[in-house]
Amino acid sequence: MIYRKPSNAMWIDAVRLLEQADNLHRQFFRPGQGGPQGPTWEPPIDIFETGRALSVLVALPGVAPDQVQVLIDGATLTVVGERPLPAPAEAHIRRIEIPYGRFERRIALPPGAFEIREHRMVDGCLLLTLLKLG
Repeated sequence: MIYRKPSNAMWIDAVRLLEQADNLHRQFFRPGQGGPQGPTWEPPIDIFETGRALSVLVALPGVAPDQVQVLIDGATLTVVGERPLPAPAEAHIRRIEIPYGRFERRIALPPGAFEIREHRMVDGCLLLTLLKLG
């Protein structure tokens, strides 16, 4: 049986909560980058590599395809756009957990040159297929 002093458990829980708060702050507010024209949040991503291709899945619930721009600049893939506030202006907001506003995600690519082969929305996610050139 492991004996934990109550004071140690309290500090472990406090550190865990601080780490969670820091992660949320970085994901949704990106200090120094926001503002009326700057991005206010970063969408989460998954990246899979298969042979000569990279599949990048960007979670963008509620974002219309025409609100998303994707570009490759050197070794960086950039996804930018905006998720509008879904509630009418006169609504009383009770809770907002899904971020809205301008977003930007910069993704460092592995060595080599890539081109965007496929770009489509699937179940609220942007699916990008990048083909490695050469």
